[in-house]
Amino acid sequence: MIDSIRHAENLARTDIVKVGKSLFERGLTFGSTGNISIRLDEGGWLMTPTNASLGDLDPARLSLFDSTGRHIGGDAPTKEGALHLAMYSQRQDARAVVHLHSTHSVAVSMLEGIDPLDVLPPLTAYYVMRVGRLPLVPYLPPGDAELAKAVGALSGAHHAVLLANHGPVVAGTSLANAQYATEELEETARLFLLLGTRAIRPLTSQQVAVLRQRFDPK
Repeated sequence: MIDSIRHAENLARTDIVKVGKSLFERGLTFGSTGNISIRLDEGGWLMTPTNASLGDLDPARLSLFDSTGRHIGGDAPTKEGALHLAMYSQRQDARAVVHLHSTHSVAVSMLEGIDPLDVLPPLTAYYVMRVGRLPLVPYLPPGDAELAKAVGALSGAHHAVLLANHGPVVAGTSLANAQYATEELEETARLFLLLGTRAIRPLTSQQVAVLRQRFDPK
């Protein structure tokens, strides 16, 4: 039993390192920004530590939390860990959370006139399927307890939120799903900015309703 728990934790460590490296090398995060976490089967979480580049993670130094959210191993945790724990507290289906400062998503979060209840229009089917509705969390300083509370207040109804002037926080039923949804969000933000002031033809409300009924990306 103990060996199987250790094996599962080692796999989770390897997955975090692999995904972090992929995101970094493709320019979806930079410097020491962004963080990734995984909920462990036996309780607790693994999370990327503070001041660490996602492109150069050491699996042995990832921050380890117990089931109460107490830091019990690895390097000092990121100050944004509370964002992850707030998302997990409201989503029992969440197995992983990805938070990035991805360029196009952050740019959209700073625009005047965006809908704070649903920031991006339904430009593509895969955006609706993987992200769904995307609410905007008003700006609060990174690491602020009120920011985590604001994320928690929205995450029961939304598995993806956008922090104003900061970036997305996305939960998934697996690390792969959280990664893919984050990437789909960033690509849709890029498309939105590329379209600029041109007249667009997003999916109709009926088309969106069909996708939500079939795939329920809430």
